[in-house]
Amino acid sequence: MVKPRYLKLLKSGELKSRADILNKRLESCNICPHKCKVNRLEGEKGYCNTPRQAVVSAYQPHFGEERELVGQGGSGTIFFSNCNLECVFCQNYQISQQGRGKEVSADELSRMMLYLQRLGCHNINLVSPSHVVPQIVEGIYLAAKEGLNMPIVYNTNGYDLVETLALLEGIVDIYMPDIKFSDDDVAYEYLWVEGYFSFAKRAIKEMYRQVGNLKLDEAGTAYTGLLIRHLVMPNNLAGTEKIMDFIAREISKDAHVNIMAQYYPANRAYDYEHLDRRLNRREYKEAIEAARYAGLRNFR
Repeated sequence: MVKPRYLKLLKSGELKSRADILNKRLESCNICPHKCKVNRLEGEKGYCNTPRQAVVSAYQPHFGEERELVGQGGSGTIFFSNCNLECVFCQNYQISQQGRGKEVSADELSRMMLYLQRLGCHNINLVSPSHVVPQIVEGIYLAAKEGLNMPIVYNTNGYDLVETLALLEGIVDIYMPDIKFSDDDVAYEYLWVEGYFSFAKRAIKEMYRQVGNLKLDEAGTAYTGLLIRHLVMPNNLAGTEKIMDFIAREISKDAHVNIMAQYYPANRAYDYEHLDRRLNRREYKEAIEAARYAGLRNFR
C-alpha cells in the first residue's frame, strides 16, 4: 500500500507548521477567493458564514461516489456545512446555505477521520472544504499523530485560492474539483461570486501540478491524482465545450473526467427560466461528444 504523503510532513514537523500558518490566516481571513478579512479566530463570519470552528453536517462511508474512490469499503466522507458559493440550484442547500450541522473542534474532526479509517474506508473525502482548510489541516495533523494513514480527498466546487492550495501540497493526495461554468459572467448569475471560472482554472492547474493524473492501485482504487467533475446543465448554460477544451489543452488529455447528468431543479432553480427542468438525453450526449472532440481519453 502506498503511504499518503502527509506522513512525511508529520515526521519532519512541516504538517504542524502548515496548520499553524493556515490558522494564523483566519485572523484576517484570506483562505478562499472572497478574502473577507474578518477575524474568524474571534468568531467573526464572512461570506461562508463559518466562525473559528468548522461545521460538519454528517460523516459516513459513502458508496455513491466515483468507483475509483469507493472500492469495497466506501469513501470516508465528511460533509462540511456552509460554502463559499451560493448556487441558486444547489441540491444540498439546507447544508451549504442554511448551515445545518454542528460546530466541531479540530480534535473532534480528527476522531471522525480515525473512525472512518477503522470502518475500512479507502480514503478521507472532504466535501466542501474550501472555507475550512485551516481546520482540516489541524485535524489531519492530530489524526496522523494517532495513526491516520489513508489518502486525503479534497472534494471542492473549484472556487479555490492558489495560495491556499499551495499549503496543501503533500497533504492532499487526491483533488476532485467540480468545474461548474466556463464563463465568469454566467457563473455570477447562478453562483453569485466574482470570477468563478478564472479562479477555477488557476486552482485546477495548481492541483494538477501537485498530484498529476489519477493513479490507481491493483484493485482499481485511487491513491493519488486529479479527478475532475462537471455537472452538465440544461440549455448548455455551463458552456461544457469550453470546459472540456480547457481540460484537454491546459491540464491533460489523460485527465479523468466525470461528466455528470444528474442535474435537477432544486433550491431557487424554478425562479430561473433556463434552470427549471431536468437535463435531456440530447444535452448529455452533446456533452460526451464535446469531451471526445476535445481529445480527452479518460471520461465518462
